[in-house]
Amino acid sequence: MNFPPKVTVKEVGPRDGLQNESALVSLDAKVKWINMLSETGVSYIEVSSFVRPEWIPQLKDASEVAKSIKRHPGVTYAALVPNQRGLERALEVDINEVCVFISASETHNLKNVNKTIADTLPIMEKVAEEARKSNKRIRGYISTVFGCPYEGETSIDQVLFICDKLLEMGVEELSIGDTIGIADPLQVENVTKSLLSHFPSDRLAMHFHDTRGTALANVLTAMNLGIAKFDSAVGGLGGCPYAKGASGNLATEDLLYMLHRMGIHTGIDTEKVREAATYIAKHVPELSSHQMKLLNS
Repeated sequence: MNFPPKVTVKEVGPRDGLQNESALVSLDAKVKWINMLSETGVSYIEVSSFVRPEWIPQLKDASEVAKSIKRHPGVTYAALVPNQRGLERALEVDINEVCVFISASETHNLKNVNKTIADTLPIMEKVAEEARKSNKRIRGYISTVFGCPYEGETSIDQVLFICDKLLEMGVEELSIGDTIGIADPLQVENVTKSLLSHFPSDRLAMHFHDTRGTALANVLTAMNLGIAKFDSAVGGLGGCPYAKGASGNLATEDLLYMLHRMGIHTGIDTEKVREAATYIAKHVPELSSHQMKLLNS
């Protein structure tokens, strides 16, 4: 095994973790939670999404959240941005990193943004261009890389095509998403090797959901191939509003437990992460009983 000595864990709970929960978490609770996360040693927090409120009502207070949190030096505060208007809102509150997003499958992209992939790419390009002018870093999410809830298997050629397009736009990092949590280690190995044959490892991060309980195994596979950046959400929160049955993200505290036991450095305080997870659990009834047992163990 050839694991990296250090891994960057990117906390996406405040955005990807809350966007699919039925409970509307209050502004005050979100701000306190993000402030707790900022104290854990994480270097990256995705705080919200600047989509239209009627699309994702759970994140309708994105501007207020970004203005209210206490920002720590060394922490990147990022947000999802779907279009030019979303970018304007993100820039108004000085988001550090702009995250654009697209699906690798046509049907999921239509469900997600009501546009074809061909129609989505020019919008992303314009957002990326304007973000660069404002000296913002740009991250690109690619959903349904390992499978689509509507179309089944996703073509690796389609994934590579989209990756190329995003990097041409100036996207600095690609988050490769297992949106519905169906990937297995062998598939992750095959997809990751294909990606690494075209792109350097430092431009790639993996975003695993844990629907079938394979997320940690998939992390191990990707790490062994040289990937050292992973998205996760405290408490295993999350899911996809447009992928029925998709459960939450890989839980940050589970990922940290494994990495730290293996002697891999993250710079993150596991106990503080557990405290943040326990806090938000009080505001999100859907947090699984399994994850609550782990938090309380």
